[in-house]
Amino acid sequence: MSEFADLMLRFAGPLAIGLLIGVERERRKGDGETRAPAGVRTFAIASLSGAVAFEIGGVPMLIAVSVAIFGLTAVAYFRASREDPGLTTEVALVAMPPLGALALREPAAAGAIAVVMTLLLAFRGGIHHFARSVLTADELRDALVLGAAALVILPLIPDRPMGPWEAINPRAIWLIVVVVMAIGALGHIAVRVVGPRFGLPIAGFAGGFVSSTATIATMGERAMKEPELLRPIVAGAVLSTVATVVQLAIIVAAFHRPTLVTLAIPLALAGVVAVSYGVFFAWRAARFDGPRDTAVGERVFNPLSALLLAAIVGAVLLGSAALKEWLGEAGLVIAAAVAGLADAHAGAASVTSLAAAGRVSPPEASWAILAAFTSNAMVKCAIAMTYGGAAYAWRVVPGVILVSVAAWAGMFIPTP
Repeated sequence: MSEFADLMLRFAGPLAIGLLIGVERERRKGDGETRAPAGVRTFAIASLSGAVAFEIGGVPMLIAVSVAIFGLTAVAYFRASREDPGLTTEVALVAMPPLGALALREPAAAGAIAVVMTLLLAFRGGIHHFARSVLTADELRDALVLGAAALVILPLIPDRPMGPWEAINPRAIWLIVVVVMAIGALGHIAVRVVGPRFGLPIAGFAGGFVSSTATIATMGERAMKEPELLRPIVAGAVLSTVATVVQLAIIVAAFHRPTLVTLAIPLALAGVVAVSYGVFFAWRAARFDGPRDTAVGERVFNPLSALLLAAIVGAVLLGSAALKEWLGEAGLVIAAAVAGLADAHAGAASVTSLAAAGRVSPPEASWAILAAFTSNAMVKCAIAMTYGGAAYAWRVVPGVILVSVAAWAGMFIPTP
């Protein structure tokens, strides 16, 4: 390919971006004397101008062109502001030169940004309706709290073991807070979109892949507030246990395949029981005939509950580290069981890594992993009783116990 053809191909990206956004604006600019000042040609030229300026003179030339287009846009806005006080088209036009320049260096990123901008422009009515009529003040406040916890506080917290026996990782503990709030938000959104019959089971199943324990706690808290939604809430809590089995199999497979072979039947049985129990309650939830708008006007999540669960996990980690220091590797099963009180997957990963290093055999590792799995199930049962009350626990706890019993029973079935 010649140098000229290569250069033209590079400029096709900025042109396409300008045309994409410009076409959307052209459809809204109107006709006659009241039409908006910028359409498809203006946006395409602005994007190309930024690309050409950046190619010829680098950042200084790009800044000069951007300032010039900003000035022209400001003049056009002040001339038309009496008829249309909005700034959307003008702001989009000012963004075109730097976006066109970005398309020369990162065409994929620039294209993605252009598509997002076009979607924001095209769905103006829906976005305005959502912000003004659908989204409540409490939901907006909780969304800001979750955003601050995940995007502002979490990156600032140290990510290293600290404290006695270096048992506490502050960022991992705070991540639990974020996860609990995020699961609550996921459930709230699902209920708002498809109603509690299907929204809560879907949210519980998805939340289980983040933290089944946190999902059971979140669902239990909701069961206390809304006992009339007990069926779909229980379905969501029970379906979260399916994720525990799936993730456990993935982690063991990633660290040591021979250990996975030993655990194949136990995990398969546990998975079948978890799915069966969850599907049963999901079927009962599907027959539930409750109000669709139950989530309107309620809090998205409870930050205090998230903090409490993180504190409990921190205390368990301290106790686990103390026992591990006392027992050493000789008490592998006990140490794994104690570690499983906080997280079954972390305990499984540490034990399987020992098996991969040849320090324990696959059967020994399997017994320890099941000990961690069982102790984690005990924590889930305690969380269900603490957060959800008797009616919730009476339905969730048997399923958690049956899954653990199925896993242990599988250990006594000979592998083919």
